[in-house]
Amino acid sequence: MAREIIRGSTKPLAGELTPPGDKSVSHRSLIIGSIASGMTGVSGFLNCEDTLSTANAMRKLGIGIEINGSDVKIAGKGLSGLSEPEDVIDAGNSGTTTRLLTGLLSAQGFFTAVTGDKYLRARPMKRVVDPMRLMGAKITGREGGNKLPLAIEGGGLQGISYKLPVASAQVKSALLLAGLYSEGETEVIEPEPTRDHTERMLTYFGVKLHKKGNSIKISRQKEFAGRDISVPADLSSAAFFIVGALINPGSELLIRNVGINPLRTGVIDVLRKMGGNIEITNERDVSGEPVGDMLVKSSELHGAVIEREMIPKAIDELPVIAAAACFAEGETIIRDARELRVKETDRIKAMTAELLKLGARVTEFEDGMSISGGEPLKGARCSSWGDHRIAMAAAIAATRASGETEIDGAECVSVSFPGFFDVLRRLGNY
Repeated sequence: MAREIIRGSTKPLAGELTPPGDKSVSHRSLIIGSIASGMTGVSGFLNCEDTLSTANAMRKLGIGIEINGSDVKIAGKGLSGLSEPEDVIDAGNSGTTTRLLTGLLSAQGFFTAVTGDKYLRARPMKRVVDPMRLMGAKITGREGGNKLPLAIEGGGLQGISYKLPVASAQVKSALLLAGLYSEGETEVIEPEPTRDHTERMLTYFGVKLHKKGNSIKISRQKEFAGRDISVPADLSSAAFFIVGALINPGSELLIRNVGINPLRTGVIDVLRKMGGNIEITNERDVSGEPVGDMLVKSSELHGAVIEREMIPKAIDELPVIAAAACFAEGETIIRDARELRVKETDRIKAMTAELLKLGARVTEFEDGMSISGGEPLKGARCSSWGDHRIAMAAAIAATRASGETEIDGAECVSVSFPGFFDVLRRLGNY
């Protein structure tokens, strides 16, 4: 188990960085490129454990994929080109791989078995299994199909109209991928809008979608051709350094080529609401996704209430927002975030525990937490809980803690941000 040490001393973060490629877009480029006809080239790809799980899964389904650093070539075989795998597909730690592939595999006329690591095997899958069964797929698994491993016998799907019980971009994406193959029309109705990378990429590849309000409709598609994709830098990865710059006096950080999809920028909205000085410049459109540069300067933060429609747009960044709240004047309250309990780990429980170790004043709720800012933090021995975002959020909080903070299990950051600690030391000398 790897351990990282952060020597906090309120040093400014200064300089420039381009974070790794967007994880959500990287996953989708592999899947959609594989079912397109002909070559798809990807630049800016996030080469990490999670996305490699998706790449290996598509290879087992018969797709040729070459990865050279952040450049990828995908030899797509079209909508009907996937083949039955000879072995179980191992999704590793990646919930995105599992849920999106459950939609895709439910539409294939062959058998597939999907499993993952111990953390992924503990995560709920019924939310994606249920609608696939309604469309006609035969899926079995532990706890009636709620837990991996899953066995999927696909094909012969019928389009349905499905209202998501819980806002989930992954389940929406699974339905849309299944809808590419289904007879009739497939409609997904969201309780509130979630990240729309799948819709944007399908549209970029020429697939016709009909969107009205919170309803998205797709019909069975004809073949579509491969295209080159440029992946923007991941805003979720950038968020850790945004918060690091905001909370450390004297910081000024330029973060380049960041995806600013409006359904992903909840973290920017929240941090600005807390008083954060974040300027977005050089806005442009790249491969169907909005992109920009961010100039972040240290700021006097104040507490805020984060709830309701703010939550889906910032769900992955709530751990580092909680870290920021430790240095904000007054109280920050996070509500309506029960979804955090079924991520890579129970992130409400994990962040509460780790911030308490550092000396923060935190109270855990069933659907969130409250953090009272202004209490000086002290270095401690923290755990990653096997969750990349918990490890990185604890590291950012530790930059403002006196003394040394040890983070056990820090190797899990490679799931989304290989080299995170090296970048942190380069920018802040921690």
